[in-house]
Amino acid sequence: MKRTQLYLDDDAWNALHARALLQETTVSELVRTAIREKYLGKLDQRRAAMEAFVGIWKHRSDIPDAVRYVRNLRQDNRLDRVWRGRREKR
Repeated sequence: MKRTQLYLDDDAWNALHARALLQETTVSELVRTAIREKYLGKLDQRRAAMEAFVGIWKHRSDIPDAVRYVRNLRQDNRLDRVWRGRREKR
């Protein structure tokens, strides 16, 4: 979490302070909540968007299987070849 400083006019400060008292929270929490809702979207909307996105390409045949691709990369013997080349140069 980062700390910041805001300059608020008296009307905004009074409104936030009154709302914080009514909701038994802090002005800071009200500001963080407003920023999340305005610029990040509501949590349930973000979650629904992510769930809709997961697996979106799983039935595409033109894209290689990611798991198999990564496993092939990990099985690559490139490091062995590099070390062997260094030993041979000595």
